[in-house]
Parts: sequence; structure tokens; C-alpha cells
Amino acid sequence: MVRIRRWALSVPSVVAVGALASAALVPVEFDSREELFEIPKGTWARRRAGDQVEILPSEIRLIVGMRDILVLRNLDDVPQIFGPTLIMPGQSFRLPFEVASENQFACTAHVSGQMTVIVEDAPGSPLARLRWRAGKLVSAVSRL
Repeated sequence: MVRIRRWALSVPSVVAVGALASAALVPVEFDSREELFEIPKGTWARRRAGDQVEILPSEIRLIVGMRDILVLRNLDDVPQIFGPTLIMPGQSFRLPFEVASENQFACTAHVSGQMTVIVEDAPGSPLARLRWRAGKLVSAVSRL
């Protein structure tokens, strides 16, 4: 009975250690370097009607060399401004980033009129990858 209890306790421990090792050692990869955000049709009309809807996040995080191209697609009926760029209806705007930085942009798709783009260095070490994945997990759980 003691043997079974030890075995029952050791299996979850081995699985947990394996999961942590995998999260730390497996490189972070994405299927594309682009991070796409769309401005939905009717956004301007909703704002004009007094709706304070946030259609884009106020803060976007990108990773140098991995997910470092911000793509904004304007599906609305009116032009939108992002930084110094006018994005016409049906157009997309691609903005690549090459260095870690924090950037503030004027953005008419936001109620506040501002959007922050934070570009981080890629997590290179196993501990950095583990921290990055843990942060992503916490962020995903907090949105539920």
C-alpha cells in the first residue's frame, strides 16, 4: 500500500517537472511574424452613437525577431489614423519593429486616442522562456 501511495505521488511530480522542463527548453515559435488586429465594420458609427467600445487592446506586446510586425486592418467604413498613417477603409497597414522599445501612437480606433506598442527581446534563456510562457498563461487566465 505504501508503494502504491509513493508511486501515486511521484507520477504527478514527474509530469510537472517534465512540463516545466519542456516550457523552459522548447524555443518559442510562431507560425507568422505578424500580429494582426482588425478594426471592425461599424466602429465609427458605434462611437458616434456614444458607445465607448474598445475594439483594440490599449497595449500590444510584440517580440523582436519572432512576432515583430504589427498589422492593422481597417474593415470600417471610414478612414482610421494610427500614428502618422491614414488607413483607408479596406486597407491594411504593416509596421515592422527591429529593436526592443516602448512606443506610443495616436489611434482613432481607441476611445482614449492612444495605443502603446511594447516590443520585447525574444526570451533566449530557458528561465526567460519559462517566465514568458508563465506570463502568457496568467494573462490568458485573467481574461476569462
